[in-house]
Amino acid sequence: MSYLIIIILLFILELVYFRIADCFNIIDKPNHRSSHTTITLRGGGMIFPLAMIIACVLGYASIAATIAIVLVGLISFIDDIKPLHQLPRIGSQLIAVSLVLYDLGMLNEGLLFIIPLVFILAIGWINAFNFMDGINGITVLYALVAISSFGWIYRDTPSFEILATMGLGCLVFAYFNVRKKAKTFAGDVGSVSMALFLAYFMIKLIFEIQQPAYILFFSVYGIDAVITILYRLKNKENIFQPHRSHLYQYLANEMKWPHVQVSIVYAFIQLLINIVIIYLVSQNEMSLAVAFGILGIMSVVYFFIRKSVKAKIAIGNA
Repeated sequence: MSYLIIIILLFILELVYFRIADCFNIIDKPNHRSSHTTITLRGGGMIFPLAMIIACVLGYASIAATIAIVLVGLISFIDDIKPLHQLPRIGSQLIAVSLVLYDLGMLNEGLLFIIPLVFILAIGWINAFNFMDGINGITVLYALVAISSFGWIYRDTPSFEILATMGLGCLVFAYFNVRKKAKTFAGDVGSVSMALFLAYFMIKLIFEIQQPAYILFFSVYGIDAVITILYRLKNKENIFQPHRSHLYQYLANEMKWPHVQVSIVYAFIQLLINIVIIYLVSQNEMSLAVAFGILGIMSVVYFFIRKSVKAKIAIGNA
């Protein structure tokens, strides 16, 4: 099936979902923690699990990986409509990560010692990515950067077709989301399923190439998420509750930067980092010391930018 037919099919499926969401009132009403001010259709990110199903039907994606992504997407979609207890959400994620590891051939005796670490990092990434979904364009543009980076590495392999199909799903969603007044939000169904998809390829890449520095493909989100969690713990806040404490939220809400502009900045910075990582690895100049050095510099820069932004906000509110 050509890419043109796939993107047309995905476009039609998204429009059909909009009719369903409108009929059943699946909407996102703004509240005091929201970064938006108008009622918007929720769950447009269901296009991501659908893209994975199409990739599976076409023979690009495995059944195990597809079930994993559809499972977390389905549970998250139910949670979007009627909030669930933590247990079914975490349970579905544990099952999904297990399916991913099974699909990648990692559930064998030789790798058992690193499996707990992979579970912790994967579940942590999924939930961090979910919490980072808060302004127009940030999830899909960041995902497109990651998918493009993976696509470049896997450009001459069968995996490219899976990435291309999901990338087309992102383009369809971006058409309705990357705008001043978004037509739809990804919802948990979109952010969680996309997070698992990206985690799948991150685990696959590190496992196959034995280069852990590729985890820096997620460094911009990772640094923002981790440092924000540390700040919230310091302030004795419930880190599992929605909030407006991320740097991108300060920029969009208090500094009044346009949402799409903030999203583009985040995606562009991550793209530059990914290009550097790919280049250093290709030149055999990437080591753990270099990777930690890059991570350290990024963290320091982030810390000072965050501190500067909060100071400006405090002055503005004085």
